[in-house]
Amino acid sequence: MANAMEILPELEGEEAAYVQMILSNMSPEQAHQFANVYRARRRKPQEILLLTVLGLFFIAGVHRFVLNQIGMGLLYFFTGGLCYVGTIIDLINYQTLTFEYNRKVADDIRITMGF
Repeated sequence: MANAMEILPELEGEEAAYVQMILSNMSPEQAHQFANVYRARRRKPQEILLLTVLGLFFIAGVHRFVLNQIGMGLLYFFTGGLCYVGTIIDLINYQTLTFEYNRKVADDIRITMGF
């Protein structure tokens, strides 16, 4: 059984617990392979926070495009972040948005690699 904190020390909180659950069924070699792919595809919460702040002052919705939420990104872009209210809410919930995206990425990798 692989330990998520040894393989991916940058993970925190819910994300670390979720990845640990996925890694619990893998051999050490599979876990390292998963970690390499996951590390390349995941988004950092600080990155999403920065993009959300950028959206507040310049181009609304950039963070939604990065999180692969194209429809919401377009909506935010054309409505000015839903008149800034949606962007402010996303500033508060940036960690949740990032965790949801990273959870989908982890599931996609697990399914694609057949783990």
